[in-house]
Formats: sequence, C-alpha cells, structure tokens
Amino acid sequence: MKQMKRLAATIAAWACAAALGLLPAAVYAQQAPDAGGYQVGERLAPKAAAAAGEFVDIEWDDLIPADWHPEQLFEDLDLDDLQDNDPRAMELLERMRAEWDRAPVVEAMAGRRVRLPGFVVPLETDGEQVREFLLVPYFGACVHVPPPPANQLIHVVPDKPVPAAWNMLPVWVEGVLAVGRIESELGHAGYQMRALKVSEYEESAPR
Repeated sequence: MKQMKRLAATIAAWACAAALGLLPAAVYAQQAPDAGGYQVGERLAPKAAAAAGEFVDIEWDDLIPADWHPEQLFEDLDLDDLQDNDPRAMELLERMRAEWDRAPVVEAMAGRRVRLPGFVVPLETDGEQVREFLLVPYFGACVHVPPPPANQLIHVVPDKPVPAAWNMLPVWVEGVLAVGRIESELGHAGYQMRALKVSEYEESAPR
C-alpha cells in the first residue's frame, strides 16, 4: 500500500505539470470510448484470489524495491508555489524522467513464474496481431500520459501473438520474468517477460 501511495503521488506530480501547461491537461480527464470505459490513469481491480497453479499471482507493487523513494525529488520544492512556465517545473520534469528511466528493479523477481493483470501497449504489430508489447499497470500509460517508472513496465514477448484489437485493453499475462532493461520510444522497461499465456482480463479470471 505504501508503494501504491508513492506512485499515486508521483502521478499527481505529472498532473501538476499538466496544470502548468507542460503536459496536455485534458488527457487526465479523458475517457477512452473503446476500452470498456476505463479512465486514463485507472488501474485494474485487485488481483483475483490465488488458486492452485504453477504461476504465482503478483501485484505491480511487488516490482518496486522497498528502498526506492522517488518522492524525495520533491522535498526541496513547493509545488504549490510553481507558476506557468516556471523553469523549476521543467527542471523537475527532467529530473523525474531521468529517475523514472533508471528506476531500480527487484532482482529477486528474475526467473519467477508469475501472473498479473495490465494493459497492452503494442510495440511490434502488423495491424492484425501484436508480437511484442509493453504491459503497463494503468490505462493510458505510454500513450495518453507519460510512461511510468521502468520498474512498472514489462516488455512482453508472447508465445502466440495477441489480437491487435487488444491495443490498450486489459489482459492477464502469465509467464517467466527476467530482469533487463529494454528502451523504446514508448518507455524504458525494467523487466522482460516471455508470456506463455495472454488472456482477456476478468476480475476472477480462471486458471
């Protein structure tokens, strides 16, 4: 829960930047018409109750090191004091982006067989199928709003391509995690995954 609050605080900082005109503020109130009514920034419901199986359910917080404290970036800055086009706001955004891109990962997750829900952001597609994608924790990440920290991005290569229609739709992903950074135009991922199974999201998805 503490990690969730930290991420919420940092997302709020991006929203603050939007209010200053440094990012398009409208996207934070935008609703996607073809994504099941998900709001930009909205996370999926809590994980389904764990059931017997070879994959272990994890949450996105499990991918964040307990000793990572990005909120320290703001300790010497009064966000309420920033005005439009304040150079300190741009400096903050640059510091945040650098911190996000080098965000540390949990090394112990390497080799884990896991299952977690997220949204699909295609990286390699022919318009009909997606062969590589970023799995992100909340709707609109990397598309409508800036990408989350590297430890909240997973570069996924599924065993079987997924439908292109799943672009920015929620899914369950089961696979083997690896620790390793992948850079793309849409964001820097701190984790990689070979996905053995990708299925449409349901709050009580069967095993």
